[in-house]
Amino acid sequence: MKSLADWVVRSAWPIIVVFVAVSLAFAIPLRNVEIDPEIKNQLPEDMPARQNVAAIEQRFGGSELVMVVFTAPDVLDRAVLEQVRGVTEAMGGIETIDRVMSPFTLTDIRGEGGLMTVEPAIPDLPTSADDRAALRERLEDNELVYGNVVAKDFSAISVIGLLSTNAKDSDTIAAVQQAIASAPGPAQVVIGGMPDVREHVSEDIRSDIRRFAPVGFVLIVLFLFVTLRQPRGVFIPFTVQLAAILVSMGLIPLLGWKIQMVTVVLPVMLLAVGNDHAIHVIARFQEENVPGRTASAGELAKRVLLELGVPVMAAGFTTAAGMLCLLTHIVVPARQLGVLACVGVIVAIVGSLTYAPAVLSRLPVPKPLKTLGEGEIGQRGAGGGMERLLRGLAQLVVSRPRTMVVASLALAAVSSLGLPLLKVDTNPINYYPSTAPVAVTAEAINQHFGGSTEIAVMVEGDMRDPAVLAELQGLEDELQRMPQVGYTMSIAQVVRAMNHAVMGDAPGADALPDTREKVAQLYELYGMGGDPADLERMVDFEFQHALVTARVSSLSTGDIAAVVDDIEAYTDQHFQGMPVTIGGFGAVFADLVDAVVNGQITSLTLSMIVVGLLCALSFWSVEAGLYCLVPLLLAAPSLFGLMGWWGIELNVVTAMLSSIMVGVGVDYTVHFLWRYREERRTGTDPSTAAYRTLVSAGRGIVFNALSVVFGFSILLLSNFLPVRFFGFLVVVSIGGCLLGAMILMPPLMILLKPRFCEPPVAAGEVTAARS
Repeated sequence: MKSLADWVVRSAWPIIVVFVAVSLAFAIPLRNVEIDPEIKNQLPEDMPARQNVAAIEQRFGGSELVMVVFTAPDVLDRAVLEQVRGVTEAMGGIETIDRVMSPFTLTDIRGEGGLMTVEPAIPDLPTSADDRAALRERLEDNELVYGNVVAKDFSAISVIGLLSTNAKDSDTIAAVQQAIASAPGPAQVVIGGMPDVREHVSEDIRSDIRRFAPVGFVLIVLFLFVTLRQPRGVFIPFTVQLAAILVSMGLIPLLGWKIQMVTVVLPVMLLAVGNDHAIHVIARFQEENVPGRTASAGELAKRVLLELGVPVMAAGFTTAAGMLCLLTHIVVPARQLGVLACVGVIVAIVGSLTYAPAVLSRLPVPKPLKTLGEGEIGQRGAGGGMERLLRGLAQLVVSRPRTMVVASLALAAVSSLGLPLLKVDTNPINYYPSTAPVAVTAEAINQHFGGSTEIAVMVEGDMRDPAVLAELQGLEDELQRMPQVGYTMSIAQVVRAMNHAVMGDAPGADALPDTREKVAQLYELYGMGGDPADLERMVDFEFQHALVTARVSSLSTGDIAAVVDDIEAYTDQHFQGMPVTIGGFGAVFADLVDAVVNGQITSLTLSMIVVGLLCALSFWSVEAGLYCLVPLLLAAPSLFGLMGWWGIELNVVTAMLSSIMVGVGVDYTVHFLWRYREERRTGTDPSTAAYRTLVSAGRGIVFNALSVVFGFSILLLSNFLPVRFFGFLVVVSIGGCLLGAMILMPPLMILLKPRFCEPPVAAGEVTAARS
């Protein structure tokens, strides 16, 4: 450390210029940064659910849809139907929409004199009450329409646009909005579907970024000024964290990555933790600059580096390692976030150990802060509010160590009891409050059209074989028995309707044909009277693959996963010998549930191991590494238990908590133990050493934690619920880690007297002292 300290003070100006120039250089690529709200792009390409979606889209075209919902007291009113027809026709001309499904494009399969006819579901607009009653009865008998695009209570009608695989959300939604505007009418109109959700997500990501930056900068500047009370205490940590943000954000376009919902956390994260180590440097500089000391600015900067260099590197690299453990996260942008945050933290470490002391060495020595000073146990002394608070806390902790340990363990135990209540949620609709337009539209679709989340099951087999069709029908029947499923569709349902049209009231008319020849004949008859393209979303042209679709009328990922599990169990039992592919966004959400849970366990375990090893290396003691983990081992189950108590779900954003909590939260324990060991090695008894550590190093530790708390509290302004909860939970977890370092660790040091903190005396003397 001495060589580093000498070099920093000697080369101060070159260090300052290079650090600032490199940081500003990374601002240039930010002009090319892009936003990507696509849910599928957040998942690894080798994820089974994503591969299944791709396989189904390759066979049946794009699985994405945009839904326009019309609501009115009676949607069979002529003016409403004219409005719906106008939008249907306009949407049919949109290039990115392959097919439009509405009551004016779907068919009605009927039979006359033993012949099958294929007519429009709404052949004519009603002109009277009798016409509306007749149309109502006709639609109720049409399984392709009733409950699909016409609500069963006739209070809503939908027009569904099936998108091409290369459709761009912004262009599609703009074109649909134009189509709606071209056909005004009395019905209220809203747009739903994943493209609309992604458009909202994209705009809200931009909104979050625009909102976070000014609020965050103002809040952090005020915090630094209030806590460190000197202009340099604001300027130096702020420029260090700004450099960390510029470098990490500038890497996004350089690496070919894009900003997604998870990524909006990055600048706030670095705003919160990027100045932590610089705060310790400034606080220690102020502590060393006591009245009567005549040391120069350069000498003070060297002294700070000699005393804090190792603990700053230890705390910094444990934080970076914790961030890097996000590489175990299933969501791709979370992995990217781990890399970017790790780089940002390393920039902050470098800035704190080079740029910060370099600037301090070139500024005039400021007037000492009169409120600083260690004091002794029981000494009141002068001081500001923070110093008086630290003295009071230190007095309490060292006077009642056993009480503090028992209270900490009891609080952790009670909090952890909420673990069984913890739920997992991966549905992007739940990014928003229930009153948000996206959520309101999704709920309307759930209520009127069977559900806004679709699960698709592709079955390979001979779709002219009645036995295969019977299995498809059996799967539909199984799904319809599930309360979470609001609507199902398959080619088996259409074949049964065609058979009924041909056979009329004959026995077995409302059933599937009993021979392959009869099924083939029905397909031919439909091709003669209707458009074969009507069936392309249910069966391919070779009749070798069929699609069974189910809409889930719940936004709960647990309900969606239950449907997927039931499909897997049913197809494993009944579709032996027939390849089955389960896809759709419902299957993606279900796959994410297990992935999020497993990733959380993996990242928590890995981050604990890595951080423990780094702490052991920093102190050159395995025992020290284990002690550093004690507050984290209590904080982790407590945090997830509190999530269960409070009803906060584990999702793709909150699943990042463990790595961040471990990486950031261990800093406080590291700084406490390092200063405590210094005090003990001077021969100070454990109680006095703990007291002095709390009232001296405790100042930097508290400021560090408060910086993180204030920084992450900015996330409470986010448009996204998971991001808000993430910010809140980080605040809670960091508070827990701070209490662990300040309230639990001092009593443990006093009661257990760990060997790595003991004064360097002979082994026999240590044994005698302990006995």
